[in-house]
Amino acid sequence: MDSSPIPLPSASVPPRRSSLPLVAAVVPVGVGVAMWLTTGAVQALWFAAVGPLMIGASLLDTVRIRRRERCADDARLRRAWSEAESELRRRHDEERRREERRHPDTAACVRERPLRDARPPGPETALVVGRGHRASAVRCVGADDDTGREFRRRCTVLDDAPVVVPLGAGLCLRGPGPLVEATARALVLQLCLRHAPAALAVTIAEESVGGLAALPHARYSRRAAFRLAVATPEGRAPDATAVVWVGPPDAEVPEGVTTVIDIAQPDVATLRTPEGVTTLAVECLSVAQAAGVAELCGGLVDDETPTTGPLSLQSVTQPSAGSGLPVALGRAAQDEPMTVDIVDDGPHAIVTGMTGTGKSELLVTWVAAVCASQGPERVTFLLADFKGGTAFDRLRDLPHVVGVLTDLDETEAGRGVASLTAEMRRRESLLAAAGARDISEIDLARLVIVVDEFAALLHEHAELAAVFTDVAARGRALGMHLILGTQRAAGVIRDALATNCPLRISLRVAEAADSRAVVGTAGAAELPGGVDGRGRALVRRPQDEGPRPVRIALTDDAFLERIVARWTSAPTVAPPWYPALPTRLPLTALTAERDALRGSMPGPLLVLGRADDPAVQAQPPVTLRPGLERGLVVLGAAGTGRTTVLRGIAAQDPTSAWFPTDLEVAVDQMAAWEQGEAAIPGTVLVDDIDRLQADLPLEYGQDFALRWERLVRSAATVTWVLTATRATGPLARVLDALPRRALLRMPSRVEHLAAGGEIADFRRDRPPGRALLDGREMQFAWVDEEGEPHSSTVVAGGAESRWVPATASTALVTPGARGVAAALAAAHPEWEVALLGAEVGGTARPCVVVGDAETWQRHWTDWQRARSEGEVLIRAERPAELRQLVGVRTLPPYARQDAGRAWAVVGDRAPRRVVLPALAPR
Repeated sequence: MDSSPIPLPSASVPPRRSSLPLVAAVVPVGVGVAMWLTTGAVQALWFAAVGPLMIGASLLDTVRIRRRERCADDARLRRAWSEAESELRRRHDEERRREERRHPDTAACVRERPLRDARPPGPETALVVGRGHRASAVRCVGADDDTGREFRRRCTVLDDAPVVVPLGAGLCLRGPGPLVEATARALVLQLCLRHAPAALAVTIAEESVGGLAALPHARYSRRAAFRLAVATPEGRAPDATAVVWVGPPDAEVPEGVTTVIDIAQPDVATLRTPEGVTTLAVECLSVAQAAGVAELCGGLVDDETPTTGPLSLQSVTQPSAGSGLPVALGRAAQDEPMTVDIVDDGPHAIVTGMTGTGKSELLVTWVAAVCASQGPERVTFLLADFKGGTAFDRLRDLPHVVGVLTDLDETEAGRGVASLTAEMRRRESLLAAAGARDISEIDLARLVIVVDEFAALLHEHAELAAVFTDVAARGRALGMHLILGTQRAAGVIRDALATNCPLRISLRVAEAADSRAVVGTAGAAELPGGVDGRGRALVRRPQDEGPRPVRIALTDDAFLERIVARWTSAPTVAPPWYPALPTRLPLTALTAERDALRGSMPGPLLVLGRADDPAVQAQPPVTLRPGLERGLVVLGAAGTGRTTVLRGIAAQDPTSAWFPTDLEVAVDQMAAWEQGEAAIPGTVLVDDIDRLQADLPLEYGQDFALRWERLVRSAATVTWVLTATRATGPLARVLDALPRRALLRMPSRVEHLAAGGEIADFRRDRPPGRALLDGREMQFAWVDEEGEPHSSTVVAGGAESRWVPATASTALVTPGARGVAAALAAAHPEWEVALLGAEVGGTARPCVVVGDAETWQRHWTDWQRARSEGEVLIRAERPAELRQLVGVRTLPPYARQDAGRAWAVVGDRAPRRVVLPALAPR
């Protein structure tokens, strides 16, 4: 609600009356008289009349302007007051709605069921006794006139608002009999709609108020409940916490009651409290209306409740084994066993309940009761615990349990549930082979999937919702049954799934809507909380007209040990999925499968690893066909096994070639391949291609990416296998050009998504060699590291080409000319080394003239002679001087800096990279 005050308009101050222009009027009179006296012309006196006319015109214009301004100001005030009135109505309506939400009367509770507090009411509990005037929080400022004061008074009063009093020790209603009884019904039903029968008990004195006996609050009570009584002053004071007294107009107010309502008519009543007296309109309900509202108050329907206190499963009589899986989960009213059958009552079940109500114990009891009477050859269980991983620990040793999935291992949990699709196909094929329509016609064990916290499972693996819907739709004939435990069903279990789950069990839930969604009534929201309510539930089977109360039995460890001992000799049941992929898969373990595939697939064939496809219960080998497939990109962080993938390919394909890791050799190799000076091998292995590109200077890095893109797109018969840390940057187009991409563990979730992965597939604990390829999880094969990866042969020279003078005179452009000249002279006494500008002797030795770029520019004649007659050397640390002095605009061969590299240029030939070891740092 807007807490700022409403600004009120104020009338404008009337403008001051303007003075008459006497001087302007007198001047024309004087001028006209003077002209008449001077000229003697009578017509000059007309000019003297202009002054009085100006005064009259000025007066008329002033009156007209003031009238227009006054009308405009009146219109502004009317608009401003209209806006203020609209804002007052809006704020009052908003405040009234807020108060009605905070303090709903009986009609509002019927229209929208309020959230029930598990705690019982108390003396401070607010009770809506009617509607009337109350103080408003709306304020206004401005307008100190009578209209403003009247508006300010109306701001502080909220009309037709709920009038609330504390329940205290009760209240007294006085007036005609039918009116006070109707009002009492409304007040009692208001409290019953707001509080559960476990928190509020109602006692109706004889001949006081009719129509309330059907309330569940009046049919049973608990020690912790707040006791509310309805009585007459003439009767005996009831034993209650609070009393609603009803009596005639002249009845005495009982002692301790500080709230009195005198009712003359429903809309004319007087409320007296210690704070004062006010008028209000009370709410009234007839007997028929009260009976209808009582049905909405919920609660247990049976007069008798199940046995209280802990109940052991051993003390519950179990039904005889039948065609289904009948078990007694506990005891209902009159201590009768409550029997449910997931086969006959199902084929699937929903179990709901708040935390601490005993939902996990119910699921354990259900599994244990079935295992006690049925062997593993008839029924098996797949248990999924997504509330911490410990709910089903006690059931792991049962021979019926084929697997326990927990949220502690998300990957294994996802594999297990996804394998259910393959298990359905397997069972369908068995039924088809036997010509049977139902599992009861063949010898096949039923599979019961029990999930604790189904909502948490779907939150972690949303894609598995379709799997459970499919199992629910086809599970009856296939012998696959679901028992889904969740805190609330609304918004979690879809209609397509819930429709196939007719067996419903609900422990205490937080809201009546959750109870209705499961068992059809609000009863589960009325179940008691705390220790007394733990294990209390409502069971509704397809044949039941309504939910039946039951106390769930508990299962101890001794009972489970006897089940294990009974079925010790039973054959072991395999889980309906393959074991998880190993974290290290030797290449030798795949050799036999590779050789078998080669017999059915023409051409070369390499095996990369093993895939995991739980949806079809298969773990096939993953292959690569050199020469037929364009290639593979392997992305992953450091230490995830990228190089091992390349080693595995190299171990199987002796014709494969490793791309050089030396930058100079790598650039030369690419140039040789692109220019056709060297043949490209059939399989090229490139490790950390993004690191190679990043280590090059900017211009060379861009050229490196462009050359790779041209090579990958043009060489269609070559199989490229590239590894990189990420798929972004200049090489993104190169990586996108290859059809297959394997994602190892990426450094972060963002980079996993940027590499093309799904957010649900990101795992920080993905082991080395584990990747996503072709939409499946896979493990790359492992090979031992046998030396360093070898590089392919470079055709166009080597990485180093030691320079020797090829002409009589050589010009060397370098910074620090004096030191360079001394180093060259010491290293090569067979050369004549001189600084630029010094006299050079006429010897037969090759002459090397050394100078920096500025000196050579000053000796331009010498530079031109060297360019035309000799050879020029430019240090690799100064690529700009190659462009400035030699005029080379193309990118020269890449050369490492500070490694004695230089570019040699003879005439108009392209620069070549040379090495002067004497210039390398020592």
